Amino acid sequence: MQLFLQQLVNGVALGSIYALMALGYTMVYGTIKLINFAHADIFMMGAFVGYYLVTVLEMNLFLAMLIAMIFCAILGVVIERVAYKPLRNSTRVASLITAIGVSYFLQNTMIYFLGPEVRAFPSPLETSIYRIGNIVINSKQILVFAITVILMILLYIIVQRSKMGKAMRAVAVDSEASQLMGIDVNRVISFTFALGSGLAGIAGVLVGVYYNSISPGMGTALGLKAFVAAVVGGVGSIPGAMVGGYVIGILETIVTFMGGSMYKDAVVYGLLIVILLVLPSGLFGKNVKEKV
Repeated sequence: MQLFLQQLVNGVALGSIYALMALGYTMVYGTIKLINFAHADIFMMGAFVGYYLVTVLEMNLFLAMLIAMIFCAILGVVIERVAYKPLRNSTRVASLITAIGVSYFLQNTMIYFLGPEVRAFPSPLETSIYRIGNIVINSKQILVFAITVILMILLYIIVQRSKMGKAMRAVAVDSEASQLMGIDVNRVISFTFALGSGLAGIAGVLVGVYYNSISPGMGTALGLKAFVAAVVGGVGSIPGAMVGGYVIGILETIVTFMGGSMYKDAVVYGLLIVILLVLPSGLFGKNVKEKV
């Protein structure tokens, strides 16, 4: 039982990272019905910005996170304006292919300039060990969980309490009606991309701190699992993305604990198939009828 509880602790730390990334997928989809596959590589860019600031400029970790978040937010807005906005009235397939293309462009640009090698991310904070009975919790897990909870609370306040949050929810329901009511839809969409990309940037730095390593290809596997988390929770649902992230993180660590480290990815994608068969709209999603 104690070993199981230990894996739950590990799963919550991993799930926090998935949840932060899944929020970016689900907010963008909820607003413009686009699966932004470039989101995983924005996450990777955030990790490298944090790496550069901490190693080369010897910057404080939290300041590096803030700058990585701002950089990724700006990058997300630029990508939306350059790659997605011209295709907003095109077919979903065109936007999807463009998103995949942007993803490969970012990844291969980093490989070209920095090489494909894995880099050791320094540990700017001293790792402390805390024991609750026989359960071991380290300071990195506490850091990841605490920052995730703070960001989720801030996100909730922005979406539910702010004027821009109300505009986001209105655009998600009906963008054309929102425009008729005087809402600047382009500004709302850009803000949504900035918000989601900023969260991805912080998640990238947290992954570097937690695993002590980063690489240009790091976004591929983590990004796919975060997307699975968004689908499991219900794409377009912010609470669903949070719950989905923790479900995937805990499931992965429990499968590893049971000796299935080689099959943990298969179990995660198996869960995705089951959810799509049983609850196509996810745990928190709503069935929406489309007019043909």
